[in-house]
Amino acid sequence: MKESWKRVIVLTSIVAISVVVLSSIYNITEPEIAKQKEIKFEEMLQSIFPSATDYSEKEGIYEVYSDNKRVGYAFMADGKGYGGDIEILVGVNEDKTIKGIKVLKHTETPGLGAKITERWFTDQFGGKSIGDIRLKEEGGKIDAITGATISSSAAVDTVYGEYMEKIKMMEEK
Repeated sequence: MKESWKRVIVLTSIVAISVVVLSSIYNITEPEIAKQKEIKFEEMLQSIFPSATDYSEKEGIYEVYSDNKRVGYAFMADGKGYGGDIEILVGVNEDKTIKGIKVLKHTETPGLGAKITERWFTDQFGGKSIGDIRLKEEGGKIDAITGATISSSAAVDTVYGEYMEKIKMMEEK
């Protein structure tokens, strides 16, 4: 009986020490992780708006500025693809046409659905109005990826759906 208590005390001590160490490591690294995410976001924003010098965020919409003049908006669009979640950064010009998109995260099939990240696919969105953001087979102006229609549709639907929601907010600004 006494031996069992010793084991419980030893194991409890090990777990408690592990929790303290892991919590400390998290508290030390969390600010750096947040900083790196911010840097990555700024790089992606800069790739859509090369002249951007600053931005501000309110209610999920980023106003993008170049030398204190607003040049557009950006927002995150989240959706579901064939392989799982898709996260896309969408840039919008002042005239509400799409400036560009960057796929930030996806779990689509490598070599097939993952082509949603390729420049030939993402560049199709640039300069398009909301009515054009549909696959060609649905009356839009975006070419689907051969063999990956579900991933293509998911990317288009993700951009379109979030854009429809955010455009109202942009117009209120």
